[in-house]
Amino acid sequence: MPRQVFLFERPVRFVAGTVGQPGDRTFYLQAADEAGRVISVALEKSQVEVLAERMSELLDEVATRATTVVPPDADVDDLDPLTAPVEEEFRVAAMGLAWDGEAQAVVVEAVAAGEEPIDEDAILSDSDEGPDALRVVITPAVARGFVARARRVVSAGRPSCPLCSMPLDPTGHVCPRQNGYRR
Repeated sequence: MPRQVFLFERPVRFVAGTVGQPGDRTFYLQAADEAGRVISVALEKSQVEVLAERMSELLDEVATRATTVVPPDADVDDLDPLTAPVEEEFRVAAMGLAWDGEAQAVVVEAVAAGEEPIDEDAILSDSDEGPDALRVVITPAVARGFVARARRVVSAGRPSCPLCSMPLDPTGHVCPRQNGYRR
């Protein structure tokens, strides 16, 4: 079956967000275009965290090497919830991140999980074969906004235990540093 690539060049919105309560949240990347098309893909909290970190590093490197004007760290401009209804197109297995010097833009690709292991060459390629993917091309300013929001979404979870750093539930947790006693 041919690969389906959901392409968003300069979307009106590209954000990370969640559905659910802390401790039971599902994380999503969501892209929307001017025509009203909205695509949501599910991923893990750690994937959102890594994507934000790597995107920030990429922008910092581009700012030092290229003639492109890359804005400094941004505040979160988009605090709106994910566009409803949030319908998962696929679950992300791998991601790719690149700088397109010609377009002066960041390229993000999230690739779906499949029955077979993902070939690294399939990420950020235009091949007709391979897993489905969401590909988004965004400006450096939009990328900085994405990073700011993603960091805020990740940190909005449950607080960490001061002893073991595991997440605290509202009722506490069994802390290994307390020999199994509730904290």
